[in-house]
Amino acid sequence: MEARNVWKEGPAARLIADYHALPGVPDELLDGNGQIRPVWTRFIEHFARISPDDLALRFGRGEQYLRDAGVFYRQYDPHGSTERGWPMARIPVLIEEAEWNHIAAGLRHRAELLEALAADLYGPNRLVAGGHLPASLIAGSREWLRPLVHVPPRGGNYLHFIAFEIGRGPDGTWWVLGDRTQAPSGAGFALENRVATSRVYSDFFTESHVHRLAGFFRTFRDTLHGLSSGPESRLAILTPGPLNETYFEHAYIARYLGFVLLEGEDLVVEDGRVMVRTVAGLEPVSVLWRRLDSAYADPLELDANSRLGTPGLVSAVRQGSVTLVNALGTGVLETRALLAFMPRISRELLGQPLEMPNIATWWCGQPAERAHVQANLETMMIGPALSTRLPFESDETTVLGRKFHGQAGASVAAWLEKDGADLVGQEAVTLSTTPAYEDGRLVPRPMSLRVYLARTQQGWQVMPGGFARIGRSDDASAIAMQRGGSAADVWIVSDRPVDTETVQGGSGRPYTRPMPAVLPSRAADNLFWLGRYTERAEGALRLMRAYHIRLAETADPDSPLLVHLEEHLKTVGLDAAHCVPAGLLSSLDGAINSAGKVRDQFSTDGWAALADLAKTSRRFSRTLSPGDDTARAMSVLLRKITGFAGLVHENMYRFTGWRFLSIGRSLERSISMASLLSCLADAEAPEGALDLAVEVGDSVMSHRRRYSVFTSRETVLDLLGLDSLNPRSVLYQLTELRNHISFLPNAESHGQLSELSRAVLQVHTSLAVQTPGTLDALMLNVLRAEIEALSDLIGATYIH
Repeated sequence: MEARNVWKEGPAARLIADYHALPGVPDELLDGNGQIRPVWTRFIEHFARISPDDLALRFGRGEQYLRDAGVFYRQYDPHGSTERGWPMARIPVLIEEAEWNHIAAGLRHRAELLEALAADLYGPNRLVAGGHLPASLIAGSREWLRPLVHVPPRGGNYLHFIAFEIGRGPDGTWWVLGDRTQAPSGAGFALENRVATSRVYSDFFTESHVHRLAGFFRTFRDTLHGLSSGPESRLAILTPGPLNETYFEHAYIARYLGFVLLEGEDLVVEDGRVMVRTVAGLEPVSVLWRRLDSAYADPLELDANSRLGTPGLVSAVRQGSVTLVNALGTGVLETRALLAFMPRISRELLGQPLEMPNIATWWCGQPAERAHVQANLETMMIGPALSTRLPFESDETTVLGRKFHGQAGASVAAWLEKDGADLVGQEAVTLSTTPAYEDGRLVPRPMSLRVYLARTQQGWQVMPGGFARIGRSDDASAIAMQRGGSAADVWIVSDRPVDTETVQGGSGRPYTRPMPAVLPSRAADNLFWLGRYTERAEGALRLMRAYHIRLAETADPDSPLLVHLEEHLKTVGLDAAHCVPAGLLSSLDGAINSAGKVRDQFSTDGWAALADLAKTSRRFSRTLSPGDDTARAMSVLLRKITGFAGLVHENMYRFTGWRFLSIGRSLERSISMASLLSCLADAEAPEGALDLAVEVGDSVMSHRRRYSVFTSRETVLDLLGLDSLNPRSVLYQLTELRNHISFLPNAESHGQLSELSRAVLQVHTSLAVQTPGTLDALMLNVLRAEIEALSDLIGATYIH
């Protein structure tokens, strides 16, 4: 269908002239008569006025924002997993507010239906008993959890946060393609997608009466606070961990809403209560926004092979001490075959027909339905009845019925007869199309919408937007969406100004400063090691730079100083034969791994800086040559790593997590400096070793200012070992270590120092009483061992 151009001439007329909707397929830009839908008119006019060069800059700006923010999802294949950038579509999907209100009403009705269905399946089970639902579909589903039967959720509701995949069918009606009730993903991605898209069209978005998303999240956050047991109880997001495909979103939502991000190992159940292990001891948790599948939540009563859950969690649910969002077992509502029975279930449970129909589905375990599927194979998608995947999600077990064209009807009938109870047939729906920008022009591409609903005190609230999946090709069949595509922001456009909402909002009550959030022991451990790994990497960079500077100056790797330094490099895990040694890359990988597990604890700028550092190091490892080339590269990496350290340390809130990060940094710096001095300030060290120590210790200027004489063993040991004002000295770092530990929970009890506080005081004092004359290599090696022992003591006190 060609567009009936409302513009006679000009950029918009030329843009629309080449846009052709697919025959027989509804289009979001064009109505059934080929007219531009009014909601799109202003956007098309604006878009057409943007030059190709400016468009490229704008699209690059949006994509750069997503890269800088670290927005990714993890994609798995037979060879492992990779992080993929978020595939932002370049054109948003625009929907009129009036039409959206109609969609929202239908989805609220379906949300109430799913709540009633969950209550029946885990309660009186009237639907199965009355013959409205086959027992085998429920009992055969791994998502139906028998231990949760007759266990009503705390607060009375099974569902709190759900999503629906919807699409517009050939007659223009919106259909539900799938229900997402297990642990719906994508809401955080939708937020970031909105930010990126609004940057692309910043001069248009603010004046377009597009409903904001922040109010939806603020209301849901406040609702969850209302579910907690009191001010002393915690709210948290329960994540499977960094290897989950949507872990970025878990960390992002936690940071955005101010929730604690926990993994199953962070929790313990004591006396029927869920507690989080923190550096201050066990703290109660009463609300968990669950982002892992129900079956993995408790290895004692559910999946015994799970390493993601918390033993005893089902027992805590049974005792009513914790609210899970959503309740355990609600994943059964996603079962594909249930769609075949939803019209009947709606009339039975709510006394009403579905306000928004779902994709036509037939369970092949019934003779009439099986015969219908066989008779209409050409228009069917056939797949597993108990699958919880959407028809167009990557699922090799779902096939188009026309694939069997030409095969003997008897063989297909025999297959359906034999395995019918395990199969469903679903109408191979044709999805509506929406404009996508490809090769400098607008083209129609199929789409589906993911819409989110949250339970609030006023009932179900629908997010005014979400994101749309956009297909790669002009094949508008739902199953074609398996081949992937992009994600478009969805704009709900009003004909009048909308509120500019933020997630903070306002309570109207006098302001009270909240207490800092608890620090889980696992998070403290990762912050501690992040500090150690980054400091270790910095020390390695300084050592390698010093080595290659001297190699460039002498061109003699067998000189006494370089041989001596090479031996020291070996003791700290660095191989001078490699310009970027494996030990350095290992330290950076350790920092990335530790930081990745606490992405909710520090800024996206910090994460981006660390990722850039690791990427640059990998690139250098393949391109450098020994000597001056490597020395200059090490200087580049030093600037990057010190920039990261400054960014994190200067901008991070001074809560307990910052102290563990700083403790790791001070501990590692004092260990490495003690090791360096025992090697380079030794009486038997070759000529030039003392100047080398001052250079690696980043104290050349300080030494010149402090000591007017030439470099001596005494001046080096004084400056780098005993000077309480030099941040590179061992004593300075031990002072920092002692200070940070004094602020940790339980550092002192009943007027007595803890074991850890006493230990660090002893190490600090043993060094403070030394002089450059008594601080020999033996003493430095003993000191290094004592400092290393502090690491184990910190772990035993606060981590394990």
